[in-house]
Amino acid sequence: MEKISNVTEFVFLGLSQNIEVEEVCFVVFSFFYMVILLGNLLIILTVCVGNLFKSPMYFFLNYLSFVDICYSSVTAPKMIVDLLAKRKTISYVGCMLQLFGVHFFGCTEIFILTVMAYDRYVAICKPLWYMTIMDRDRCNKMLLGTWIGGFLHSIIQVALVIQLPFCGPNEIDHYFCDVHPVLKLACTDTYVVGGVVTANSGTIALGSFVILLISYTIILVSLRKQSAEGRRKALSTCGSHIAVVIIFFGPCTFMYMRPDTTLSEDKMVAVFYTIITPMLNPLIYTLRNAEVKNAIKKLWGRRVFWEANGK
Repeated sequence: MEKISNVTEFVFLGLSQNIEVEEVCFVVFSFFYMVILLGNLLIILTVCVGNLFKSPMYFFLNYLSFVDICYSSVTAPKMIVDLLAKRKTISYVGCMLQLFGVHFFGCTEIFILTVMAYDRYVAICKPLWYMTIMDRDRCNKMLLGTWIGGFLHSIIQVALVIQLPFCGPNEIDHYFCDVHPVLKLACTDTYVVGGVVTANSGTIALGSFVILLISYTIILVSLRKQSAEGRRKALSTCGSHIAVVIIFFGPCTFMYMRPDTTLSEDKMVAVFYTIITPMLNPLIYTLRNAEVKNAIKKLWGRRVFWEANGK
């Protein structure tokens, strides 16, 4: 079949067609995006300045914050600008790039969360071997693996969509370009492509989620052998990880584990994993982690000292 496309741009229907609702959303999501940027930058700055890179947990937390900034930046700025625009458009190339970015950073985040669960498993279940197993070379290889995995996943998604013909209509009932809403606009049968897309995304989301559940179950069972203080510290760290996993994987599973269909709830569900989760990650890890809080206090204490001495 020869690809014949005459669509050069797509039109988003956005979160709402009500002007007053869009104005309220503009204020709310602008605030959320600022919190995402400032919160995750604070985590990155704290890890770097506080010299926490030596710990594998903070090594991966640093990159999780970086991915959160990139992930939300793929969709949030465009959505915020569109909330005040009469016509919400995006070029065909821009749409494909946005689709790539959403799946690249989203999948990378899934793999980083999985690696962080493995890190906690080794730290709690094999404490004497922790620094040997999680040495810097292995951490770098695992981090590289998360980026490669995210890239391969997103390339497959884009390759499946880009070979489809788009003849019109060109209205996407969403606030960003995602696979399922875009597939609905293709002027050809997308049953096979939709099945491959669902299998690709669903296998990664469900597979990683199952691995995470098994990891944390093993960790929680092993805590019975720990002292009361050891259990408290482990639960504090793992509790924040589990909270992030539930908030992130719940909406992702809902979106990508079902057949190639779109629902009216999809836009609000997508808000959770593209904006709410990147915003909550710094808060969850900061409030639940004493070491991060102490490092932030030292960071700000050092800044106050510099300002007091005119440096």
